[in-house]
Amino acid sequence: MTRASERLRRLLWGGAPALPRDVVVLGVVAFFVMLGFGVVIPVLPVYVRSFGVGYLEVGAVVSAFAVMRLIANPFVGKLLDIAGERVILAVGIGIVAVSSALVGLADSYLQVLLLRGVGGIGSAMFTVAAMTLLLASSDPSTRGRAVGFYQGGFLIGGMAGPAVGGLLSGISLHAPFFFYAGTLVVAGAVGLALLRRHDRTADAVSTLPLRPFREVLGDSRYQSALLANLAQGWAAMGVRSALIPVLVVEVLRGEPAWTGIAFAIAAVAQTLALLPAGRFVDAVGRRPAIVAAFAVGSVVMIAIPFVTELWMLVLLLCVYGVAAAFMGTAPAAAVGDAAGARGGQPVAVFEAFGDAGAIAGPLVAGLLVDAFGFEAAFGSAVVLMAAAALFALRMPRGRVASAA
Repeated sequence: MTRASERLRRLLWGGAPALPRDVVVLGVVAFFVMLGFGVVIPVLPVYVRSFGVGYLEVGAVVSAFAVMRLIANPFVGKLLDIAGERVILAVGIGIVAVSSALVGLADSYLQVLLLRGVGGIGSAMFTVAAMTLLLASSDPSTRGRAVGFYQGGFLIGGMAGPAVGGLLSGISLHAPFFFYAGTLVVAGAVGLALLRRHDRTADAVSTLPLRPFREVLGDSRYQSALLANLAQGWAAMGVRSALIPVLVVEVLRGEPAWTGIAFAIAAVAQTLALLPAGRFVDAVGRRPAIVAAFAVGSVVMIAIPFVTELWMLVLLLCVYGVAAAFMGTAPAAAVGDAAGARGGQPVAVFEAFGDAGAIAGPLVAGLLVDAFGFEAAFGSAVVLMAAAALFALRMPRGRVASAA
């Protein structure tokens, strides 16, 4: 084994410095947030239907959360400048907690719709504040690992949530919403108690200067990250999550339960890949990670509509899950490289691109399936993911390039 390959092996699998305390705390916070969110998601459509409304109204409640996140994202960056990440994170979690508890007490469809919209605003505050703090707390050479650890908290919580939600829904359709509020209270308390108070004028951890947003917007690393997040939101939420359940039942003639099984196996594969993905992003670079991951993801999306057996679908989703570990880690790290310390507004816009893909993707994919079939719908994701891979070739080479 050559000296270079041995060094790469140690960087990918061990010997790297420990993550900062704030990164670990944010990972724990992410777990509790996603645990509660995962509890509510399977129950929400049934709960909304209990008010005697149609499926259009159910879709509106689901969309209200994402739409309000998208609308609120650009304003959160300004709030961070005023109050700081720690406060905005706690306030955002508090808003979601209160709105979720009130959803469990709602006695009309309109109340549920409005409260879910309010929850979306709180979610935007938490997400942008947490990611901004995460990027500022981690050194550029460990930023990929930090993002991977944070996303691992989301994934593990998301895997555990639906199982808990199924048990709670057997007790009452209201119980999951109170449980969600409880997990959010825990998350907010952990954040307030354990996150460090940062000096926004002289951060002791981040070594990158604050850049004007106009400069960041012109940085090829940031542009690549925006396109990558749009493509990932479109592919993961718009195509994969919306169409795989239909593909399983109507094309592969499988039981609906197979959708959950396939997604759970793929989530495990993604979780296991997060650690090596984060190390790869730090050791080898953001550019090769984005190019390779989105190229692999686009190939998977091309293949999925042509599968003939369930095991083939599960295998492809696992490959996509491994690629998604890199897709989620590298673009976020690139935002931190481009924005420098305390990049609240760049992070807010970055998150908004992902939300836009998640909102528009299901609508466009549905229209394409009706008009042209599954191949065209999955093809829309292929186009965006291939574009993200090609555009990332414009990024500077090297492991970590400074924001200067």
